[in-house]
Amino acid sequence: MRVTWWGHATTTIEANGTRLLTDPVLTSRIAHLRRRRGPTPAPEAGQCDAVLISHLHADHLHLTSLPFVSPDAALIVPRGAARLIHNDSGPTYSDRCIEVAPGHQVRIGSLEITAVTAHHDQRRLPWSSYAAQPLGYRVDGSRSVWFAGDTDLYDDLAAEAGAIDLALVPVGGWGPSLGPGHLDPVRAAEAVRRVGASTAVPVHFGTFWPIGLDWVKPELFLPPGDRFKAAMTEVDPAVKVEVLVPGESIEVPS
Repeated sequence: MRVTWWGHATTTIEANGTRLLTDPVLTSRIAHLRRRRGPTPAPEAGQCDAVLISHLHADHLHLTSLPFVSPDAALIVPRGAARLIHNDSGPTYSDRCIEVAPGHQVRIGSLEITAVTAHHDQRRLPWSSYAAQPLGYRVDGSRSVWFAGDTDLYDDLAAEAGAIDLALVPVGGWGPSLGPGHLDPVRAAEAVRRVGASTAVPVHFGTFWPIGLDWVKPELFLPPGDRFKAAMTEVDPAVKVEVLVPGESIEVPS
């Protein structure tokens, strides 16, 4: 199994000829956010058999990026998200949606996908009528991967997501504050310990930042990756932490 990080929460999980793309943001900008590190992902980043969408926030369900995704890829989304996609982008995309809730399973090629709970804001926007239960995903093939989406710690995390080979775990954000429903580097390390991962890749940091705020709290842009690695050493030094740069890949060890 091979995993590539394209920046923020966008990754490719590939095994035995099946490619999954998580929370694709394939452009240089999301509204008031601009990509500050790494190039805009190459066209190959959009090539996949299915997309895993964790929740409705625009930095995870980025409707502008959907045209850059393979036109026949299934869109696996939280229950309720298809209505938003239909109303914004039309049936071309909503007809490809497979809506899931925690515990639901979908098989795509050689990979078994299980939706797991995520504790995070359900809304599209604070004033939006669109809402859906946020999710993470467990992917099982020759190896197992937990893609957390955005979540906080919760009691049943180990039962729903573990034990796994690799955790793709959020450790930061996209601005000078990190609100509730997110993991910081220390809490992310505890999440990895709970799911029993042997390898962890920090994501959701060091990619996007608000335009005009480049030098506001720069300690929240790149440092969360290294801080997570240090926290993981404190919590469980046996876990191998791979701090990637956008576009870099790793092979998932057994």
